[in-house]
Amino acid sequence: MRLHRLEVEGFGPFRERQTVDFDAFAADGIFLIAGRTGAGKSSILDAVCFGLYGAVPRYDGGEKRLRSDHCEPDDPSEVVVEFSTTAGRFRVTRSPEYPRPAKRGGGMTKQPAAVALDEWSGEGWVGRAARAVDVAHELEAILQLSQSQFLQVILLAQNRFARFLLADSRERQALLRRLFGTERFEDIQTRFEERRKVSDDRLSASLMTVTTRLEEAESVVVAAALAGSPSEAADADGEVSARGDAPAGSPDERLAALRRALARAQYRAERAQADRDDAERLSTTADAALATCREDQAAQRERDRARAALNVLDAEEPQISAARGELERARSAEALRPALAAAVKAQRALDAAVESETEARERWEALGISLPEITATTLERWAAERIEERGGWQHAAAHEAQRAERAAELADARERVATASARIQADEAEHASLPALRTESTTERDAARRIADRADDLARDRDRAAARRAAAAEVERLTASVTTGDAEFAAANAALTQTQTRLSDLLQRRLDGMAGELAGALVPGEPCAVCGSTAHPAPAAHIDPVSADDVAEAQQERDAAARTERDAAERLTGLRAQLATATALAEGRSLAQAETELSEADSAYAEAAAAGSRVAEAEARLAELDERVTELERERAESGQALASAREALAVIEEREREAVALIAEARGSFDSVAERVEAAAAGISAAQSLAEALAEIARRADAVEEASTERDAAIERSDFDEPDAVETALRSASEQDQLDTRITAHAVQREKEKSILLPLEMRAFPEEPIDLAPVEDAAVRARAAWKEQMDSAARAAGVAERLGGLIDKAAAVHARSADQAHEHEVLKGLADAIAGRAGNTHRMTLETFVLAAELEEIVDAANRRLSDMSTGRYQLRHSDALAARGAASGLGIVVFDAFTGQTRPAQSLSGGETFLSSLALALGLAEVVTARAGGITLDTLFIDEGFGSLDADTLDVAMRTLDELRAGGRTVGVISHVEAMQEQIPAQLRVEQTDAGPSRIIAPA
Repeated sequence: MRLHRLEVEGFGPFRERQTVDFDAFAADGIFLIAGRTGAGKSSILDAVCFGLYGAVPRYDGGEKRLRSDHCEPDDPSEVVVEFSTTAGRFRVTRSPEYPRPAKRGGGMTKQPAAVALDEWSGEGWVGRAARAVDVAHELEAILQLSQSQFLQVILLAQNRFARFLLADSRERQALLRRLFGTERFEDIQTRFEERRKVSDDRLSASLMTVTTRLEEAESVVVAAALAGSPSEAADADGEVSARGDAPAGSPDERLAALRRALARAQYRAERAQADRDDAERLSTTADAALATCREDQAAQRERDRARAALNVLDAEEPQISAARGELERARSAEALRPALAAAVKAQRALDAAVESETEARERWEALGISLPEITATTLERWAAERIEERGGWQHAAAHEAQRAERAAELADARERVATASARIQADEAEHASLPALRTESTTERDAARRIADRADDLARDRDRAAARRAAAAEVERLTASVTTGDAEFAAANAALTQTQTRLSDLLQRRLDGMAGELAGALVPGEPCAVCGSTAHPAPAAHIDPVSADDVAEAQQERDAAARTERDAAERLTGLRAQLATATALAEGRSLAQAETELSEADSAYAEAAAAGSRVAEAEARLAELDERVTELERERAESGQALASAREALAVIEEREREAVALIAEARGSFDSVAERVEAAAAGISAAQSLAEALAEIARRADAVEEASTERDAAIERSDFDEPDAVETALRSASEQDQLDTRITAHAVQREKEKSILLPLEMRAFPEEPIDLAPVEDAAVRARAAWKEQMDSAARAAGVAERLGGLIDKAAAVHARSADQAHEHEVLKGLADAIAGRAGNTHRMTLETFVLAAELEEIVDAANRRLSDMSTGRYQLRHSDALAARGAASGLGIVVFDAFTGQTRPAQSLSGGETFLSSLALALGLAEVVTARAGGITLDTLFIDEGFGSLDADTLDVAMRTLDELRAGGRTVGVISHVEAMQEQIPAQLRVEQTDAGPSRIIAPA
């Protein structure tokens, strides 16, 4: 790559357009950029970097002050870089974003950043790209160097190349990674590490599952042994610990011990089944005897109850006769009920009308209004006259009611006048405060940007904390689920025992009732299906029927309970395996610890994310402040117009207020207010109308009372009653009549029912003394308790054998699978450890570090070819693979070999001049290797910024000879230095001077 021409305008210290013709120095091969400190020498290199990449290395992480502070608002800012590569000759024209005067409306607006790429075609410049993204893609293909590589091989900015020599392993690794793009090796390491963790988690989960199921099976053996006889416990003690601890030995040995325990459990189940059958037969016989005795006792009690009930019914006969008479008189009086009710209703209406008239008269008299005669007609006439007068005062009352609104409107108009005046003053004050606000927003934006740059790292920390928190929550959930699973399994086991007991009971009852079932099918004269006899002298009674369907249903319930118990056991085993996996993923954190870590990570990330928003907000505020200056002038003009309008509106409102005050004073009269006068008139009108209506209502209700009384008296004369009070006494409500009728009927029905019950019981001739059930019940209870105990023992023994067999089979299957997983995991773990620098890798050198160490060896070899000459054979750089301190990656060290002492020493021990020469040699070696990796790019132009002032005269001569070698083959080298000897030895010079007005200018050789 060769630079041909540079043009800068409104950039850095340069206001006027400055031009640098690099081709003018091609004949000399080396030229000096000279000038006083602060004149802008380094800004020439900044302009080259900005033109090619849109960024300036000096401003990384800080405010990008690209536009010249000397520019007027209308001055442009632009950089033009013309260069050539093997792909052709190109020109980049780039300008930063900066504020400029708006073309319409006044004020300032943003001039957006712009860039254009042109290519020389032989006939002129031809546009190739004009969008920032398109230009970046084109330049990436043309230059074949990233910005970082460009700064290491072409533009060696002030002291940047010394950083590589003096850096520690971590910093050197980061720089080499950017130059050689070795992030892919770190990705490989990450992927293998993730695969190793997944494999480790899977293997741990499998081993935990095997252990969990073996422990569960052993706990079943221990529980069964402890629940059995002492001899059984002694047999189990040799296989598993009675304390519940996991026994020593491999899984295979533990499985063999469990299979021996399974054989013993199956034998115990068979023995318990035989004992259960014997106890069941004894219980069935005792239950049959108890059922017969209970039936006789119930019949004896029913006989005694029926006798007592008949005696009570006979004693109630006089009351029943009285109820019949009461019901007959109530039905006769029911026909007179409507006439009596009409008379009572009319009288109540008259009483209510009199009461209303009294209240209306009191209300009228309280007003103190005097009339010659108080009748309905005079009252209505007086009310009509008052209504007509009240209409004339309502308009004034409306104005009076709106007094507060008018006052508020007047105050609002005055406030608008004051507001408009205050707004003009506020605009003036705001205009004076804008510069300070802009400085404050700039400071806030820079502080927020430093925080926002850490958002990506904090996001990764937050994701890892979220994963641990989810695992910790899963541990708590699964722990509760395991507890619940234990309870569900215990409940399922108990339910299975219950259903087995019920099935056995039904089977026995069906067998006991089989004789009665067969007897029910006998037909007189036809042979018996059992004995063949046609005579059936004493057929058995079927007192406790149990059908085949009942037995089948009980069997289905027993099978369903068995499936439920089996499912509960499987769920419990699965939950325990999941708990082991979740515990490993939680990395030992409790839920509270994981939530605390997640909360802290969320807070840190939220702060960084909020800082990003604050950066945008601060930049937006800066733009708003720039636009606000223009808006203030327009707002002041608008505020002046608003003040004039507000004053005019205030005058109109004050005139309306004076007219309303005069109208209210005229309508008020002798009252305190117009509303009070209207209210007094309304009260009198309402009282007069109410009293007139009450007087008319009394007259109507008196006529109704007289008519209803006449009809009632006529109806009583036609009936069997003498007076209204007798009718009232005989009347009963419909519900009372129904109750009387129901009582009479129920007494007759109940008496007949008790007679029909008592007759057949008296014929059975039971003894008068109560039958005693206690001996028979005790015998049945003892037999059933013995049977249930044997039933529970048999069910537990069968359940233990079945569950133990299932757990052994599952543990054996998982154990076989885990052996294959362990072999695969060891292979993957060894490979992941080697790549990540663990295990046998004594230098802790990762795959990426190994690749970078090879690159560093080539860089050191290339640097030594120059350093040997520059140091007259004394110094050589050597690549060191010594073990790095504090866990850093090894293999990226650089030490200096001193031929005078025959020893190596750290680069930090070199003097200033020695450090500069070593850094320059290393930077040039790095440039050669990076160039070769980028595709063999030719370096026709090279810049070195400062550093020569630390050299003595002899060393400076050596450095000059090295620079002479760099320009061999047509290369042009630009040097920035204050050293006078450099200015004497380099005749071709480009001077940068600061003018008296402030801006700088570039003076090219004549």
